[in-house]
Amino acid sequence: MKTRCLILDDDPLARNITYRHTQKFETLNVVAQCMDTEHAAQVLSEVPIDLIFLDVHLPITSGIDFLKSLASPPHVIVTSAHREYAWECFEMDVVDFLLKPITFERFMRAVHKFQHLSSSFQVDFNAGVPCLFVRENKKVVKIPLCEIQYVEGLGEYIQIHTQNRKIVTKMGMSQIEEKLPSRFFLRIHKSYLISLTKVQAYTSSSVEVKDTDLPIGRSYKNTVMNALNFEGIMSGGQF
Repeated sequence: MKTRCLILDDDPLARNITYRHTQKFETLNVVAQCMDTEHAAQVLSEVPIDLIFLDVHLPITSGIDFLKSLASPPHVIVTSAHREYAWECFEMDVVDFLLKPITFERFMRAVHKFQHLSSSFQVDFNAGVPCLFVRENKKVVKIPLCEIQYVEGLGEYIQIHTQNRKIVTKMGMSQIEEKLPSRFFLRIHKSYLISLTKVQAYTSSSVEVKDTDLPIGRSYKNTVMNALNFEGIMSGGQF
């Protein structure tokens, strides 16, 4: 699967340079090029984006303020002519900070860094037991999908509840929802995603998983009720 990219830069020449650099990678797909944050916000609301190439100096809203405004931001590589913003950007956990003018060699290193980070979150269906790999602190943790009870959103982080442990990793709920197979996992609330095989009981307002009552969000109610009624709580489902 290609990485869906958004380029946000008000300088046409800079946008073009970044775009030409991306075209040298078969794995990068530039979905949109934006010159202001309003356009970028619209794209993000309509299309899943994996990586943003973000300029700092932008009209109306700065790139830094825009990044702070995103509840679950994608990975970000900052592109800027002002090195004084580097520290603040790294404090926001950006993948890399590229100082303009950006050479292809430096750009390539940033993309490889992103690829290393993103590879730490993947689902392997080729193994005997399908597993999820996520980064926790400085190590990559392997989690069999059959052990996941539910996932809880914690702002910029998620907590994965399994049969025997809780794993916290920096990731958005939308990211993990997209990766996990929808046949077995269901988003029931903006902050909760459950394994259908682990449902013990449910009402019109909550689902009981692992002896824990989890709320059903108002906007998710119809989807949740249809899924649980249709699947019969996945009593015979297997990974």
